[in-house]
Amino acid sequence: MEKIQNLINGNLIDPIKRKFLDNRTPRTGEVYSKIPDSDEEDVALAVSAAKEAFPIWSNYSIDKRSEILTRLSQLIEDNLEALALAESKDNGKPVSLASKVDIPRAVSNFHFYGTAIKHFASESHSMGNLALNYTLREPIGIAGCISPWNLPLYLFSWKIAPALAAGNCVIAKPSEVTPMTAYLMSKLVKEAGFPDGVLNIIHGTGPKVGQAIVEHPDIPIISFTGGTATGAAISKIAAPMFKKLSLELGGKNPNIIFDDCDFEKAVNTTVKSSFANQGQICLCGSRVFIQEKIYEKFKEAFVRKTKELIVGDPQDSKTNLGAVVSESHMRKILSYMFLAEKDGGTILAGGKQVKLEGELAGGYYLQPTIIEGLAYDCKINQEEIFGPVVTITPFKTEEDVLMMANSTKYGLSATVWTENLKRAHNISKALHAGIVWVNTWLLRDLRTPFGGVKGSGVGREGGFEALHFFTEPKNVCIKLS
Repeated sequence: MEKIQNLINGNLIDPIKRKFLDNRTPRTGEVYSKIPDSDEEDVALAVSAAKEAFPIWSNYSIDKRSEILTRLSQLIEDNLEALALAESKDNGKPVSLASKVDIPRAVSNFHFYGTAIKHFASESHSMGNLALNYTLREPIGIAGCISPWNLPLYLFSWKIAPALAAGNCVIAKPSEVTPMTAYLMSKLVKEAGFPDGVLNIIHGTGPKVGQAIVEHPDIPIISFTGGTATGAAISKIAAPMFKKLSLELGGKNPNIIFDDCDFEKAVNTTVKSSFANQGQICLCGSRVFIQEKIYEKFKEAFVRKTKELIVGDPQDSKTNLGAVVSESHMRKILSYMFLAEKDGGTILAGGKQVKLEGELAGGYYLQPTIIEGLAYDCKINQEEIFGPVVTITPFKTEEDVLMMANSTKYGLSATVWTENLKRAHNISKALHAGIVWVNTWLLRDLRTPFGGVKGSGVGREGGFEALHFFTEPKNVCIKLS
């Protein structure tokens, strides 16, 4: 049984107290590795290493930092097959998904920021013959990066790559539910050429490791992706300490389908946007609104295609949906399925746990589920389920659907299907969301800002927004003679 270790000061080491947690694979429900049960002592050791490394790393030339980041990108790509298999085993997602999306995106994240810093320009403001102002963007120090379990290496790299590119040292905490690919990446850090102490990876629980990172006075900047309640708790600690915060939180995203849509594309993409990664993506469209004229036709096609999806072994290339991440999460999702009928909804597809055979019998598998007939403001339509569960609701007018779409406390993303250009612009502007896709879903340009409004977060990730976040601006004013 493999024992995961922390990366501190360039070395893979056990937690100081030598305590470990069980790591189960969702595929079978069995324990297959041990995770460090680290605490504030391990975080303090990492901070000490990062403080020593910061003057070295922050004074590296841009070309040197770029070279190291792009080398790590290449090493991840060289190990893509092994990392994808590990991601699937740890998270429950199909290997095919990890191979095509998760690991390639981690490769892209390091490569993107390794090259972006070469194009990160400073501003200048001339005051004519009086003075010249220019802005320096300086690394802040030590960044605390806390990432979630749904896209483990994808989102882990999305945080640490810009932090490192900007010249900061990093104390990173991957989710204790899916630690394996972060650990495997730890083995590549030295080979990539990072000085000891620049990137430290601490495994453990949120209440121990996450809390210690957020509370540590020498970690002035926190980037967190996860649940809205946890984001609120982090804010209460970090705000009085005047820490810089980026919070990418939950979503309850609307998928709005007008009767002038490209019908086949809308149906096929809606199946994907509803159930990709077992619905465990913060950007999944979990509330599908369909204009009345095509409601029955769309419903029939959507239900039929959903029932054709294969729930099975994540290692089988034919599988569309693998296992959800844990037994407790499976129970939570099932509780919403049971609530649907109690609240007057009709389950059109799914609604049950899937029991597989053999070694997979203990795994955490669920049917992709479509629910009809629920009020737009009921619990299922207002709370983030984070699983393969969507509701479908008819609407008449733009005003009706905007009211329903904007009714939740969240505002991460939205999808709109229409061939009417004027409507596309107007609806996109009126939606309370940080990201709006029109006639597509999850099409990402890494240069664009990523994040939500309302309860979906604070700040933006992506592109130069991330490099701005991980640096401190300093204005220099030169008086001209």
